[in-house]
Amino acid sequence: MRQLDHKLAEWLVAVNAQVAQLKKAGFEPTPISARESLANLTANFVEPGPEMPVCETLVHGGEYPVPVRIYQPNAQSQEKCDGAAIIYCHGGGHMAGSVSVYDPICRRFAEACGRTLISVEYRLAPENPYPAALNDLLSVVRNLGAALDRKNIAHNGRWILMGDSGGGALCASASRLLQHQPHCIEAQVLIYPSLDYTMQTPSIEENGRGYLLEKEKIHWYFENYLKRAENPLQVSPLHGEFTRKLPASLVVTAEFCALRDEGVEYVRKVREGGANAEHLHFDDMIHAFMNVEKLVPDACSRLYRHVAEYLQGV
Repeated sequence: MRQLDHKLAEWLVAVNAQVAQLKKAGFEPTPISARESLANLTANFVEPGPEMPVCETLVHGGEYPVPVRIYQPNAQSQEKCDGAAIIYCHGGGHMAGSVSVYDPICRRFAEACGRTLISVEYRLAPENPYPAALNDLLSVVRNLGAALDRKNIAHNGRWILMGDSGGGALCASASRLLQHQPHCIEAQVLIYPSLDYTMQTPSIEENGRGYLLEKEKIHWYFENYLKRAENPLQVSPLHGEFTRKLPASLVVTAEFCALRDEGVEYVRKVREGGANAEHLHFDDMIHAFMNVEKLVPDACSRLYRHVAEYLQGV
């Protein structure tokens, strides 16, 4: 029998009551409300991350100079770098989130993994619809080495793609394209990723109401992201080609997440295509539980620890 974490269940009662009240009053979602909502949620429920050297730069070489923030948990040993650095894409449904909002989460991943982490300030919809954000990530993958060289930050020219929710979608989309050419991606970590823009998996219906990320909000996100008559099937990572040239993948899912089944199906397809995939499932969590860490600290600790252990061999 499914059982939601009791602290999340209590919190969601209040959240759902507030949402119902807003809808009754005629609330209309906007990019402003989406961005403020995610920013406030994260600020209220995630403590500041660990101290470490941080700097910022622009990654040039693509259609847009992409701002990035660089975290260096092992800055004292920058003379050489034996491991791949992490490129992180924040969540937010392609419309919300930012490097600043995700600063505490990125600090936690950088420290847990003991690796340089580069957080990407990719362009957001609806001002910059598909494929702007994906092009930004591809530009960072291809040109990050030169940007790190300018900052005298050691690297080996190899990268790990990591992202949650919409950021996970960008990582999987980039991996889908890069598998057909020589690439420098060692692995990807997809945390409750959005992988199916057709919204056809059963968990969309099962978990699409009452668990924070609701079906109608997902549809709204996608309407604002795919604004140029793109075919949702053709641009969905879940419905692309899966070959043995895909990077090794760790996919994290949550039982009460509307995107759960997309992650499960993605793992199956990666394995069938001949690449390696590992699946980590949280049977009592919701979507975006990293952003409410104060409510579920043990689950978040398990996530950071497992990701670090998974990447030890990369």
